Amino acid sequence: MKRIIDRYSSKGDGPLVFVTAAVHGNEPSGVRALEEVFKQLRASNASINGTLIGLRGNKVALQKAVRYIDEDLNRTWKPKKIVKLIKDTNEELEMEEIIEILDMELAHHRGHKAYFLDCHTTSSRSAPYMSVQVKNDNDEWAHKFPTYIVRGFSDIVNGSIDHYFTDRGLTGFTFEAGQHDDPASEKHHQSMIWLMLKEACGLALSRIATYPQCVESLKNDAPDQKTFEIIHRHEIREGDDFKMKLGFDNFQKISKGEILATSNGIELKSTWDAFIFMPLYQGQGNDGFFVIEEV
Repeated sequence: MKRIIDRYSSKGDGPLVFVTAAVHGNEPSGVRALEEVFKQLRASNASINGTLIGLRGNKVALQKAVRYIDEDLNRTWKPKKIVKLIKDTNEELEMEEIIEILDMELAHHRGHKAYFLDCHTTSSRSAPYMSVQVKNDNDEWAHKFPTYIVRGFSDIVNGSIDHYFTDRGLTGFTFEAGQHDDPASEKHHQSMIWLMLKEACGLALSRIATYPQCVESLKNDAPDQKTFEIIHRHEIREGDDFKMKLGFDNFQKISKGEILATSNGIELKSTWDAFIFMPLYQGQGNDGFFVIEEV
């Protein structure tokens, strides 16, 4: 299984669009979406200003269809881990390879704008949304696309890949396309990649053989654009017996006093009239849930 899914360019110099998928190995829809996008670009002999490159994130976890092997790759991008000469975990090795490729691509595209997109899915049902670090021009860029926008995730959770990309000067966001096993998630990922190529590289979508189907899923399934900010994170600590209350969907309204989960036998009740975000319904991960409010 190769790290680079494919690379496409038609007009030489121009922006770099750097897309990562399956940073969590149990989230393969971004990989399948990229494979289809590259297939259609070549079939249509599409013209773009710049370069699209797509990467597999956690290759070993992807092969095993698990979230991670030793540690969460989307929590690995911390300065002390990046500078380590000897990498101790599978995820540190995966990170090192991705950084090497990014370094080469940025050097090749020196003087041009660089964008990133990190493709994910969620363990609970969810409308498509973007997770945006409010730094540089990320927020302005995110508002060009028709989905919910959530600010602040990377400021609360240490070591995320989008935080690293932003610190390197790239503009972009994480895109959560829907639930892991929902067939629509792959279509949503495709739509977002196509729309990014239109905005960043001047792609004429009407020249793509599968247009307009390639962008219809976001138009049909994405809610009206709203912006949210994270106000609380419940972290699962080592040894905690955490159980999310069944039935919560992403962006579902919650009320003060409502039971959200149990931790070590103690009920966790909401102290907010707000919205639940990323309720944990899978075995791996240390983010129990978040609470968000609309800006």
